[in-house]
Amino acid sequence: MKLLTRYLAKEIYSSVAIVFAGLLALFSFMDVIQELHDVGQGGYQLKDALLYVALTMPTHVYELFPLAALIGSIFAIVQMANNSEMMVYRSSGASLKQMIFAMLKIGLPLVLLCLLFGEVIAPPSDHLAQELSMKAKNSRMTLKEFRSGVWVKDEHSFVNVKSVLPDTSLLDITIYEFDETYHLRTITAAKSAAYDSQDQWMLEDVKQTGFSGRGTSINSQAKLAWHSTLNPNILNVLLLLPEKMSSWDLYQYTKHLSENHQKTERYEIAMWNKLIYPIAVLIMLLLALPFASYQRREGGVSGKIFIGIVLGLSFHFGGRLFSNLGALNGWSPMFSATAITWIYLGIASVMMWRTERR
Repeated sequence: MKLLTRYLAKEIYSSVAIVFAGLLALFSFMDVIQELHDVGQGGYQLKDALLYVALTMPTHVYELFPLAALIGSIFAIVQMANNSEMMVYRSSGASLKQMIFAMLKIGLPLVLLCLLFGEVIAPPSDHLAQELSMKAKNSRMTLKEFRSGVWVKDEHSFVNVKSVLPDTSLLDITIYEFDETYHLRTITAAKSAAYDSQDQWMLEDVKQTGFSGRGTSINSQAKLAWHSTLNPNILNVLLLLPEKMSSWDLYQYTKHLSENHQKTERYEIAMWNKLIYPIAVLIMLLLALPFASYQRREGGVSGKIFIGIVLGLSFHFGGRLFSNLGALNGWSPMFSATAITWIYLGIASVMMWRTERR
């Protein structure tokens, strides 16, 4: 059985690597085509677009892991069945239980790789890609995060934001406005700000201090409109989508929202998705196991690969559907995130049971 496991692992790993190469080439090509539309905007050049695509590739690797594992393992198993190797292994005494344990052992390194990309590599890489894109397309502005908050240079103003919320509204904003000779003209402090439909920020609970040759003046207002080149799209570089954050960051932010009595469903669903997603790789390998009973009269290898693609894509989009429905309808975050995984585990179990009965 150890020999079977080693040989099966070699075939599956090589097939998964080939599938990954093909899928990443396809997705990268599509990303390049999409980024070409933005080349020439500000200082955004072709080299920036290619670097952006390269930095977003780890995210694709993470997202494609279950699909690549399913297609690659189906391809390897069907090829072995086509050469009657699987029949020989089963005839020599390898039981279904032993085959399942072999597939689980083979899948563990893939699970660890999936965790590595999802938790360590992809989040900072995607953040860096977004920041690169913003800086290249908006050359008039600079943005940096410090312990004191986020600092933004906006033409003749320097803006400090203590907190940026997921809906891109701002908390504790201080705007230092200078004149053309860089003499401080006004300091505007506001408790919060929200971007309205008129493409401007509406500051709330505002205290404005003005400086002139005759002295200083202080003015307080409940609300004040603020026109700025800073907009929510630019602020998004500070905020990865929940699906692209690490599970630890999601846990920390969910805890923060809960302590402040804010809704946490979307982030809890994303956190459970991140935790359960690597396990889906194992389920995809088990789903491929029934294809070991492949018979020539049931169709060619390409037909089996097509079935694998359909199953993988339905898993991917089905997971998103359950997550969105859960967020909209207030379902349990754990159920919303894990339902599709348990459904496919059930499908794999039924397929293996039917195959064993034949």
